[in-house]
Amino acid sequence: MTGGAMTVPTWEAMTGEQRGRWEELLDGVAALLPSGAVCAVVDGGPYPAVVADRLAARLGGRGRPCTRVGGASSLTAERTPGTVTLADGPEWHARPPAGGWDVVIWLRPRRAADEEAERDADIVIDLHDPAWPVIRQVTGRLAGRGEWYIAESRAFFGPRAETWDTRFGDDMPAYAAAVGEAGIPCGATALDAGCGTGRALPALRAAVGPAGTVLGVDITPQMLGVAAATGRAEDAVLLLADARHLPFADAAVDAVFAAGLVPHLLDPAAGLAGLARVTRTGGRLIIFHPTGRAPLAARHGRTLRPDEPLAEATLGPLLAGAGWRLDAYDDPADRFLALATRC
Repeated sequence: MTGGAMTVPTWEAMTGEQRGRWEELLDGVAALLPSGAVCAVVDGGPYPAVVADRLAARLGGRGRPCTRVGGASSLTAERTPGTVTLADGPEWHARPPAGGWDVVIWLRPRRAADEEAERDADIVIDLHDPAWPVIRQVTGRLAGRGEWYIAESRAFFGPRAETWDTRFGDDMPAYAAAVGEAGIPCGATALDAGCGTGRALPALRAAVGPAGTVLGVDITPQMLGVAAATGRAEDAVLLLADARHLPFADAAVDAVFAAGLVPHLLDPAAGLAGLARVTRTGGRLIIFHPTGRAPLAARHGRTLRPDEPLAEATLGPLLAGAGWRLDAYDDPADRFLALATRC
């Protein structure tokens, strides 16, 4: 991952790792496109033509017919049987074919400058670092296509693992306070779902005591590597696994700690139900973030919406439908904490 290039580098200027990341991303986008005739447009940021050109070339290399359209002299995009018709830029975005664009791909250069456009897009690509693009959002109707989620999550978090604690390591007391408020009993089995660099693991160990068990699960190998290197995982079992598909039996744990996990779940309802499956009746769920929702949204240049998964009016019913009862909700500026009980 590079530190701040502001233009998309040419293939020749990129390292082998960077070219591999671009190819992986383009393959991921290609796999997300529906079969048959598809009209797609790339928009947002200053590089839609570059991304569209690279996607068209990748589609052709995979044997999928692709017609690249553009320019003021072109008439309109049309669906051609078995072909992806690919356009770019705001002018094309504003003049969709009959029936509308089948897929809108939105590019996020640094911040979510146009939140409404991002929400309406089918695929959002983060180009904060143009040499290291990452798919960050996929609409529900496409999300089940391909295996993009694991690859893109690792592409986003993996390069950040070594510096994660430099940026956020001073919030470990907040993690300890949240674990303390949860009232996890001594001797319990506690799971940190999406444990990252393991900032909650020492607090969870202290809560369950020497007779208890602490499990840390994360999807990114580099994050687990940092957790082990820092010594935070000395008294925990680390597992490389997807928190959406936990490798545990039903009712295997007494408490689940989830820091920053819920907003990253493709389907929060299904993800929370998966956490409920592995938790015994009466067990605890601790949903936590060391920053409140409002300042966190401001940091990322976006505004809070009432339909977000962690909004109180949304979270309560979401938890109830997944097998939890919301007991406490706290969202000041310095943290987010919601406590729930397995029904």
